[in-house]
Amino acid sequence: MQGAAYKLDARRCISYLTIESKGAIPHEFRKAIGNRIYGCDDCLAVCPWNKFAQEGREAKLAAREDLRAPSLDELARLDDATFRARFTKSPVKRIGRDRFVRNVLIAIGNSGDGTLAREAKRLLNDDSPLVRGAAVWALSQLLERKEFSALAATAVSAEPETTVRAEWRLVAADPSS
Repeated sequence: MQGAAYKLDARRCISYLTIESKGAIPHEFRKAIGNRIYGCDDCLAVCPWNKFAQEGREAKLAAREDLRAPSLDELARLDDATFRARFTKSPVKRIGRDRFVRNVLIAIGNSGDGTLAREAKRLLNDDSPLVRGAAVWALSQLLERKEFSALAATAVSAEPETTVRAEWRLVAADPSS
Protein backbone atom coordinates (compact mmCIF):
# COMPACT_ATOMS: atom_id res chain seq x y z
CA MET A 1 0.00 0.00 0.00
CA GLN A 2 1.58 3.24 -1.14
CA GLY A 3 2.35 5.71 1.63
CA ALA A 4 1.82 3.12 4.38
CA ALA A 5 5.41 3.53 5.56
CA TYR A 6 4.50 6.92 7.03
CA LYS A 7 1.15 6.00 8.54
CA LEU A 8 0.59 4.88 12.09
CA ASP A 9 -2.39 2.93 13.38
CA ALA A 10 -2.65 4.30 16.91
CA ARG A 11 -4.87 1.35 17.93
CA ARG A 12 -1.73 -0.82 17.70
CA CYS A 13 0.36 1.52 19.86
CA ILE A 14 1.38 0.16 23.26
CA SER A 15 0.82 3.54 24.89
CA TYR A 16 -2.68 3.65 23.45
CA LEU A 17 -3.42 0.09 24.56
CA THR A 18 -2.13 0.53 28.12
CA ILE A 19 -3.38 4.06 28.75
CA GLU A 20 -6.28 5.00 26.50
CA SER A 21 -7.99 1.68 25.74
CA LYS A 22 -10.77 0.99 28.22
CA GLY A 23 -11.47 -2.61 27.27
CA ALA A 24 -9.51 -5.82 27.09
CA ILE A 25 -6.22 -5.58 25.24
CA PRO A 26 -6.49 -7.56 21.99
CA HIS A 27 -4.75 -10.94 22.16
CA GLU A 28 -2.51 -10.17 19.19
CA PHE A 29 -0.74 -7.39 21.14
CA ARG A 30 -0.46 -8.88 24.63
CA LYS A 31 2.93 -10.56 24.19
CA ALA A 32 4.39 -7.48 22.48
CA ILE A 33 3.43 -5.38 25.50
CA GLY A 34 5.97 -7.34 27.55
CA ASN A 35 6.39 -5.80 30.98
CA ARG A 36 5.07 -2.35 30.10
CA ILE A 37 2.31 -1.28 32.46
CA TYR A 38 1.77 2.36 31.58
CA GLY A 39 2.87 3.55 28.18
CA CYS A 40 5.92 2.62 26.16
CA ASP A 41 8.02 5.54 24.87
CA ASP A 42 9.78 3.44 22.20
CA CYS A 43 8.74 6.11 19.68
CA LEU A 44 10.61 8.71 21.72
CA ALA A 45 13.67 6.48 21.98
CA VAL A 46 13.99 6.04 18.20
CA CYS A 47 12.92 9.53 17.13
CA PRO A 48 15.89 11.19 15.39
CA TRP A 49 14.92 14.60 16.81
CA ASN A 50 15.41 13.33 20.34
CA LYS A 51 19.15 13.04 19.83
CA PHE A 52 19.14 16.76 20.60
CA ALA A 53 17.11 16.36 23.79
CA GLN A 54 18.66 16.99 27.16
CA GLU A 55 17.63 15.36 30.40
CA GLY A 56 15.22 17.53 32.34
CA ARG A 57 16.30 19.05 35.61
CA GLU A 58 12.89 20.06 36.93
CA ALA A 59 12.51 18.26 40.26
CA LYS A 60 8.71 18.20 39.97
CA LEU A 61 9.01 16.04 36.84
CA ALA A 62 11.40 13.47 38.30
CA ALA A 63 10.07 10.00 39.09
CA ARG A 64 9.10 9.58 42.71
CA GLU A 65 11.27 7.10 44.56
CA ASP A 66 8.26 5.06 45.74
CA LEU A 67 7.26 4.52 42.09
CA ARG A 68 10.62 3.19 40.85
CA ALA A 69 10.54 -0.51 39.94
CA PRO A 70 7.76 -1.82 42.22
CA SER A 71 7.22 -5.58 42.08
CA LEU A 72 4.42 -7.00 39.95
CA ASP A 73 2.90 -8.91 42.86
CA GLU A 74 2.79 -5.72 44.93
CA LEU A 75 1.05 -3.85 42.09
CA ALA A 76 -1.43 -6.70 41.56
CA ARG A 77 -2.56 -6.38 45.19
CA LEU A 78 -3.62 -2.73 44.88
CA ASP A 79 -7.24 -2.11 45.77
CA ASP A 80 -8.92 1.12 44.65
CA ALA A 81 -8.05 3.15 47.75
CA THR A 82 -4.42 2.02 47.78
CA PHE A 83 -4.13 2.66 44.04
CA ARG A 84 -5.46 6.21 44.45
CA ALA A 85 -3.14 6.90 47.38
CA ARG A 86 -0.07 5.45 45.67
CA PHE A 87 -0.58 7.31 42.40
CA THR A 88 -1.81 10.61 43.76
CA LYS A 89 -0.37 13.48 41.70
CA SER A 90 0.73 10.97 39.05
CA PRO A 91 -0.64 10.64 35.50
CA VAL A 92 -1.10 6.92 36.19
CA LYS A 93 -4.05 7.72 38.44
CA ARG A 94 -6.20 8.80 35.49
CA ILE A 95 -6.52 5.28 34.04
CA GLY A 96 -7.99 3.97 37.28
CA ARG A 97 -7.23 0.87 39.25
CA ASP A 98 -8.98 -1.66 36.98
CA ARG A 99 -7.12 -0.73 33.78
CA PHE A 100 -3.89 -0.47 35.73
CA VAL A 101 -4.29 -3.96 37.20
CA ARG A 102 -5.30 -5.25 33.73
CA ASN A 103 -1.91 -4.01 32.51
CA VAL A 104 -0.11 -5.52 35.51
CA LEU A 105 -1.70 -8.87 34.70
CA ILE A 106 -0.50 -8.69 31.09
CA ALA A 107 3.02 -8.06 32.45
CA ILE A 108 2.58 -10.97 34.89
CA GLY A 109 1.53 -13.25 32.04
CA ASN A 110 4.59 -12.18 30.06
CA SER A 111 6.95 -12.54 33.01
CA GLY A 112 7.43 -16.30 32.86
CA ASP A 113 7.46 -16.23 36.67
CA GLY A 114 5.21 -19.01 37.92
CA THR A 115 5.23 -17.62 41.45
CA LEU A 116 3.08 -14.74 40.19
CA ALA A 117 0.28 -17.16 39.29
CA ARG A 118 -0.88 -16.90 42.92
CA GLU A 119 -1.79 -13.22 42.44
CA ALA A 120 -3.45 -13.90 39.09
CA LYS A 121 -5.55 -16.69 40.66
CA ARG A 122 -6.60 -14.34 43.46
CA LEU A 123 -7.71 -11.78 40.88
CA LEU A 124 -10.08 -14.28 39.24
CA ASN A 125 -12.45 -13.15 42.02
CA ASP A 126 -11.97 -9.41 41.46
CA ASP A 127 -15.09 -7.26 41.16
CA SER A 128 -13.98 -6.01 37.73
CA PRO A 129 -14.63 -8.23 34.69
CA LEU A 130 -11.74 -6.42 32.96
CA VAL A 131 -9.37 -7.58 35.70
CA ARG A 132 -10.80 -11.11 35.79
CA GLY A 133 -10.37 -11.48 32.02
CA ALA A 134 -6.74 -10.34 32.19
CA ALA A 135 -6.15 -12.74 35.10
CA VAL A 136 -7.42 -15.61 32.93
CA TRP A 137 -4.93 -14.75 30.20
CA ALA A 138 -2.05 -14.35 32.67
CA LEU A 139 -2.78 -17.78 34.13
CA SER A 140 -2.92 -19.32 30.66
CA GLN A 141 0.63 -18.10 30.16
CA LEU A 142 2.00 -19.20 33.54
CA LEU A 143 0.31 -22.49 34.39
CA GLU A 144 0.97 -25.88 32.85
CA ARG A 145 -1.73 -26.68 30.30
CA LYS A 146 -3.21 -29.49 32.41
CA GLU A 147 -3.49 -27.26 35.50
CA PHE A 148 -4.99 -24.41 33.49
CA SER A 149 -7.53 -26.73 31.83
CA ALA A 150 -8.62 -28.10 35.21
CA LEU A 151 -9.07 -24.57 36.54
CA ALA A 152 -11.00 -23.52 33.43
CA ALA A 153 -13.32 -26.52 33.67
CA THR A 154 -14.76 -25.25 36.95
CA ALA A 155 -14.29 -21.50 36.50
CA VAL A 156 -16.14 -21.02 33.21
CA SER A 157 -19.51 -22.12 34.57
CA ALA A 158 -19.10 -20.01 37.72
CA GLU A 159 -18.19 -16.81 35.81
CA PRO A 160 -21.17 -14.43 35.50
CA GLU A 161 -19.71 -12.16 32.80
CA THR A 162 -19.94 -13.28 29.16
CA THR A 163 -16.71 -11.51 28.14
CA VAL A 164 -14.74 -13.32 30.85
CA ARG A 165 -16.31 -16.68 29.95
CA ALA A 166 -15.30 -16.02 26.33
CA GLU A 167 -11.73 -15.31 27.50
CA TRP A 168 -11.66 -18.63 29.38
CA ARG A 169 -12.86 -20.50 26.31
CA LEU A 170 -10.50 -18.76 23.93
CA VAL A 171 -7.32 -19.27 25.93
CA ALA A 172 -8.33 -22.80 26.95
CA ALA A 173 -8.58 -23.63 23.24
CA ASP A 174 -5.34 -21.78 22.35
CA PRO A 175 -3.15 -20.74 25.29
CA SER A 176 -0.58 -19.22 22.92
CA SER A 177 -3.02 -16.42 22.09
